[in-house]
Amino acid sequence: MGPEVFVDILRDALLLVIILVSAVIVPSLLIGLVVAVFQAATSINEQTLSFLPRLIVTLLSLIIGGHWLVQKLMDYTIRLISSIPSVVS
Repeated sequence: MGPEVFVDILRDALLLVIILVSAVIVPSLLIGLVVAVFQAATSINEQTLSFLPRLIVTLLSLIIGGHWLVQKLMDYTIRLISSIPSVVS
């Protein structure tokens, strides 16, 4: 059992965090970009206009992808717990 085992665990955890966060943030980012282009095209300079669509899209992405997000997290946790005997010995 060397340090490479812990580096692999950390790498997998960070990759999982990036995937889970990206599944929620990327749709919100795209909607924010669309609203910003709309604001630039119509010369509407309201700062709060982009907040509500981004909030709705973020909530929808959590509702639609919530099961997948939790399943990925549970799979990683189960895999991590099941690998404890091989890491300790």
